[in-house]
Amino acid sequence: MSHRISFKVAFSGLKYAFLTQPNFRVHSLIAALVLTTAVILKLSRLEWLVLLVAVTLVLIAEMINTSLEAATDLLAPEYQSQAKIAKDVAAGMVLLAAIFSVIIGLVIFIPHLWPSF
Repeated sequence: MSHRISFKVAFSGLKYAFLTQPNFRVHSLIAALVLTTAVILKLSRLEWLVLLVAVTLVLIAEMINTSLEAATDLLAPEYQSQAKIAKDVAAGMVLLAAIFSVIIGLVIFIPHLWPSF
């Protein structure tokens, strides 16, 4: 597969996630707000790097969750306890990434915002 086709397929996956997955859109909106706030607060390079890693981790986890759910539905269209475990663990992965990202955000933003209160 050529690089051009690989990029086209990859962007198609991003588009699918954004257009069909409500949680991906919510995480994307929160990411945009976080990054806008980072611009306003003029964060350091290190703070930017940590925020970008955290934001990207959540979005990647959401896409892995979507992939696992789709594959699980394909392999087990009817209810199966093992399929439920796969989906629940994938959802837990997203939750863990999101909680971790909130903690990172608080650690970075509170010292910048605290003097404002």
